[in-house]
Amino acid sequence: MNKTSKMPRARNPATVFLICLFCVCALLGQFPAEAKEEQLVITGSSTMAPLVSEMGKRFESLHTGTRIDVQAGGSSRGIADVLNGLADIGMASRALKAQENDLYGVVIAHDGVTVILHSNNPIQALTDDQIKGIYIGVITNWKTVGGLDAPITVVNKAEGRSTLELFLHYFTLSNRDIKAHVVIGDNEQGIKTVAGNPHAIGYVSIGTAQYDATHGVPIRLLPLRNIPATLKTVREGTFPLSRPLTLVTKSSPAGLMKIFIDFARSSQVHDLILKQYFVPLQG
Repeated sequence: MNKTSKMPRARNPATVFLICLFCVCALLGQFPAEAKEEQLVITGSSTMAPLVSEMGKRFESLHTGTRIDVQAGGSSRGIADVLNGLADIGMASRALKAQENDLYGVVIAHDGVTVILHSNNPIQALTDDQIKGIYIGVITNWKTVGGLDAPITVVNKAEGRSTLELFLHYFTLSNRDIKAHVVIGDNEQGIKTVAGNPHAIGYVSIGTAQYDATHGVPIRLLPLRNIPATLKTVREGTFPLSRPLTLVTKSSPAGLMKIFIDFARSSQVHDLILKQYFVPLQG
């Protein structure tokens, strides 16, 4: 009995072509890669970190496929991370120093630094000499400056904080001169320390302090040289202890770094700057 041979069904030429193309592409590794998320790592100033975090969230919502990773740690960390390639952008709540001229800094807003007391402390103002005397340990009791008979708790900033550098520069001191009882890191830690001790004195960002004082935290912002520590006096340039908020890169920013920095300087984030009680570049 003869068996009928079964012939293989001919493939569609188009199907054969696609199979061959698939094999060639697989061998050559020519398939399109999946779109990768673009990321910026930004580290540094604890004063700037909450603001830049909010800017980052808004930027991500407007630029699909981007991620902005913001980490605090102090202005010195931001500078060091940029120099060592650990961050794309550093945050420094001060101007660049002469020895940092090889870096590229862009100011995105302004801030002031002020002395704070507990709101129950009856002292309404201190002279520069009195503040300096307290911090170097010459004045140790509030009654010496017209306050209660109580020892003064001196709260100082940790090394590497730009607030410390600005304070020392203004009062012509070195950190070795300071007789501190408490050393703190970021602004919120300083505010919590003073808010928890009626006899403490500290200094922090005006922006952070003004926000907390208007939201029930028991602190008082002291004037300097009879000029109130307010957003308005910083904007006018009359408050004596003020500073720029700076984004720092290793070289002139390009690509996603430039797009983000331009965004951080634009009117698109003025509301975020004002919510943090900083002063925008315009308006």
